[in-house]
Amino acid sequence: MTDEQFATRTPTAAENWDSSPAVVPGGSADTALIVVDMQNDFGHPDGSLFVTGGASIVGSVNDEIERTAAGGGTIVLTQDWHPASTPHFIDDGGVWPTHCVAGTWGAELVDGVDPNRRASAVIRKGTNGEDGYSAFAMREPGGDIDIPTGLAGLLRERGIERVVVVGLATDVCVAATATSAAGAGFATTVLWDATRAVHPDADTTARVLGELRSSGVEVIGAPS
Repeated sequence: MTDEQFATRTPTAAENWDSSPAVVPGGSADTALIVVDMQNDFGHPDGSLFVTGGASIVGSVNDEIERTAAGGGTIVLTQDWHPASTPHFIDDGGVWPTHCVAGTWGAELVDGVDPNRRASAVIRKGTNGEDGYSAFAMREPGGDIDIPTGLAGLLRERGIERVVVVGLATDVCVAATATSAAGAGFATTVLWDATRAVHPDADTTARVLGELRSSGVEVIGAPS
């Protein structure tokens, strides 16, 4: 199944897409900023899968949104958007607490993200119960076949060559999105200081950095 076919089959995977970007002279219209899963269940202290420090990066994320918009680039927000019952969750045999159930407070964006509504698209992951780690592809729980979200095709339509990734969480969906972007042929950068990890320990950090760099992802601001 191609990116375009999946996007057609699941319209919510790329809602509110603006196909005519405003190009600012001297800007970077060939760059896309992907803001990963800045949602209440991850970024708010009352969230069911709270990532420590998640709310503290809202300002940095918004700075990147404004910078990308000023340069004529594309801004994409992603959201986990799960059904209430899915093999992704512990209660149904998965590994994660129930989180980001479609239409609930936990699935909403953290207050203050993109206050000027600069985003061109929203990519919703896991809408049919899939494991939605990457903004570019999902998988049936326990499966090994990627199901495209449509994002890669949409970025190519806009002439995007470079992808910048920020958001939550560094060691899960940020890393998965960045490695997928690089694998799809985009020059990819993670802004480490505009992310936070579920597990910020040294071993996990080293593993994630190794995986990103071996995939060809540039990491700016990573710990030495």
